[in-house]
Amino acid sequence: MCGIAGIYSENNIDVGGVLTGMLDTLQHRGEDSCGIAVYGALDLEENENYILIEARENVIGKVESILGHKLKKKFYDSSEKPIYSGRLDDDLNVLRKKINRINAVKGANVISMGSLYILKDTGSVQELNKAMKGLETNGTHGIGHVRFSTESVVDRYHAHPFQSYIKKDISVVHNGQITNYLNLKTALMNKGHRFETNNDTECIVHYISDKLNNGYTLDRALEMSIQDMDGPFSYIISTDKAMGIAKDPLGLRPGVVGQKNGVYAVASEEVAIHRALGDVDIEYLKPGEHRTFGAE
Repeated sequence: MCGIAGIYSENNIDVGGVLTGMLDTLQHRGEDSCGIAVYGALDLEENENYILIEARENVIGKVESILGHKLKKKFYDSSEKPIYSGRLDDDLNVLRKKINRINAVKGANVISMGSLYILKDTGSVQELNKAMKGLETNGTHGIGHVRFSTESVVDRYHAHPFQSYIKKDISVVHNGQITNYLNLKTALMNKGHRFETNNDTECIVHYISDKLNNGYTLDRALEMSIQDMDGPFSYIISTDKAMGIAKDPLGLRPGVVGQKNGVYAVASEEVAIHRALGDVDIEYLKPGEHRTFGAE
């Protein structure tokens, strides 16, 4: 049992603060790890990308050599792998190759890259809140997750949200299981997708990225995922301009929606919606339903 949350606003709001507040109400659904992805908070130049990398001190020199850039020690150091940040103007295809090389370095992993940032770690939402101090959290939208692990490793890198670098700025959080994960993963790998973990959630972000790259709208991609993915699941996915939520055909995992004054909130439980929006009407997604918010 995990908890998922998302917020989308027509105007800038404290996305990070709202998300961690929502996740705090869902903490009972998972205490292994937690994380958020925040969009619209970074002041970037055109074609500039923001990268976050976890790396042991003894390999950061190798990571910087691969990037061709010096990195800043950033955010927080809650484990043996501090988080480093950088701003890069490389071509996206070049960046993807560099990310693959960095992830092959023992003791280093790319946490996020693009116009978003992902902040995640093992532990509680309260600890994540401490790590956010000094960060710009005002943005347009974002997604978050609290994890109760049922499979794969429990560490920062395997915490949600997950990102795909096949398409820029797409991330996902997920509650449940994708039982035909291996079949979907094999098909996507045959198309050139590179998987970094054995977590079934990573399959969702690659699946949606593939559909978007092939010209489908986010709304249609979510509809297709409900048809193609087996098992009990609900997930929230975000691009640079939109957010969506999908629920499995049997309705075995929860998904609720609320809105107020141009702000849309989605989550596993209504208590998270009320934390974000106050006293609003709650819509309970039916089995096999999905919703999208924002421009596609």
